Amino acid sequence: MEVFGYRKLIAYQKAKEVVKITYKLINKFPSNEMYGLCSQLKRASISITSNIAEGINRFSVKDKAHFIEMAYGSLMEVSSQFEIAEDLGYIKSEDRLSLDFLIEEVARLLSGLQKSYKI
Repeated sequence: MEVFGYRKLIAYQKAKEVVKITYKLINKFPSNEMYGLCSQLKRASISITSNIAEGINRFSVKDKAHFIEMAYGSLMEVSSQFEIAEDLGYIKSEDRLSLDFLIEEVARLLSGLQKSYKI
């Protein structure tokens, strides 16, 4: 098993893009959201990559599948929170739609990875 094998996964690389875009977009949020939605978006976006990395390096197939499932959940959390941010006027619709495209891509990649662990 390669220790840093997760870095080669397209799902991981694309999930890192979600993190980078998240950090850029939350800079547009009002300062009163620093400890609210901004903090939650940071944690959720980083959780995607963290769960992929942890899951890939687990030994059991069941554990691998569980962590990929957790990554998927965090991805959906980010999607939901950006939808709320758009509704609140913190980001433009174009920003959310662009991010949605990337989120859909990561979701497909995670689903494929998850299916590869089914026995």
